[in-house]
Amino acid sequence: MLDFFKGKYFRFGLATTAYLLFIIWLGNYWLLIGLPIIYDIYVSKKVNWAFWKKRDQKNSAFIEWLDALIFAFVAVALINIYLFQNYKIPTPSMESTMLVGDHLYVSKVSYGPRAPITPISFPFAQNRLGNTETYLTWIQQDYKRLKGFGKVKRNDIVVFNFPAGDTVVLENTAVSYYSIVRSTAMEARMNDINSGRTVRNWEAYENYARKRVRDNTHIVYRPIDRRDNYIKRCVAVPGDSLKIVHSQVFINGEAQPAFKGIQYDYLVQTNGRPLNPRALEDFDLPLSSLGIQYNPRYSFQLSEEKANKLLSEISDIVKVEKRERTGENYLLFPHSDLYEWNEDNFGPIWIPKEGATVALDLKSLPFYKHIIEVYEGNSLKVEGEKIYINGELASSYTFKMDYYWMMGDNRHSSSDSRYWGYVPENHIVGKPKFIWLSLDKNKKFLSKIRFDRMFKIVDPEE
Repeated sequence: MLDFFKGKYFRFGLATTAYLLFIIWLGNYWLLIGLPIIYDIYVSKKVNWAFWKKRDQKNSAFIEWLDALIFAFVAVALINIYLFQNYKIPTPSMESTMLVGDHLYVSKVSYGPRAPITPISFPFAQNRLGNTETYLTWIQQDYKRLKGFGKVKRNDIVVFNFPAGDTVVLENTAVSYYSIVRSTAMEARMNDINSGRTVRNWEAYENYARKRVRDNTHIVYRPIDRRDNYIKRCVAVPGDSLKIVHSQVFINGEAQPAFKGIQYDYLVQTNGRPLNPRALEDFDLPLSSLGIQYNPRYSFQLSEEKANKLLSEISDIVKVEKRERTGENYLLFPHSDLYEWNEDNFGPIWIPKEGATVALDLKSLPFYKHIIEVYEGNSLKVEGEKIYINGELASSYTFKMDYYWMMGDNRHSSSDSRYWGYVPENHIVGKPKFIWLSLDKNKKFLSKIRFDRMFKIVDPEE
């Protein structure tokens, strides 16, 4: 009986079953042509598919190691594509829920993995090694998501491809191309105002800015799966309405739960004495924070819990007050003079849903222009007050995909949907499950390791 389980037909049956299940999951039945190869590997053995090894004789230690490395490389590559991948937190936009230096296990099966859009690429590199792009664009597949365990839910923490990362200025990858264009356009407009020159319409400034940026920088265009990975909290799901009033987020008229990790800028005032750096270390506040001070006042990014703790436990502190953004921020979505919003007072805005139809006019178009043109691949033209989609006069639009609204938990230090708008469903990568390593870049040697965070479960409710 034991010999049966070791036999070639049993191993062939096991491999075939696994392969067939994988094909059904992928939904790509062209891969059935691989069955004869599996049969030959386990049964007929006519071709030496592992050509680097000799059959029926002992191989050198080097060849055995090479064989093990090739197997590991292929296995890890498939796992990285279809099951999970590592993600390192690079910025403080999710503090204090996530810390810079946290390494996350990101599950792709939580929402269903995407089939590779750019299948020919250098493994384990997102988009660039040195000065070279790590993928080829001349072979691209249509977007397809495999079956997963669920969908993105409100308040989930999600890893996704940066929506505004389709066009990248290589000299400044930390800022989106669109933000650079808008900043350049605003600079030109302010120069005209300050110089007493005639102020043109905003479209003229944007056209000037695009040309200037393209003439003076190096620009690359990236497919969906090669855009930088971001991590944020999903604040609103398709069909939701969102509004922010005095920094409080409201979804469908109800206040968002007060998660423990959400933080804001706080003004901390002392009785005139400077704060002791050692006291700040006890609150996990870096010494660099002392550089942002207006003696006897300081500015810190704090959660409400930590703000109250500072006030109650440090006797020199007499006042801790949350700061609120005021005035208009022209860099915010939907990037229109019609909406004078800022980070703390924003909306109302509706999150597009697959199959839903919205009325289109010059007032609503700024919300959906990027969706229509870029995410869903239509041509769009505006002539006077008339809107044309694919050459036809349009007074409405029906969405082809679901969209999400993502925001960082570090609300006053996060580039998120407030700046670049909706996240399309085809940009979703996965869901972080736990922190397997956390390193503090401000410390040395073993003290860099945050042992208390290792193998910590990522709980979106905290």
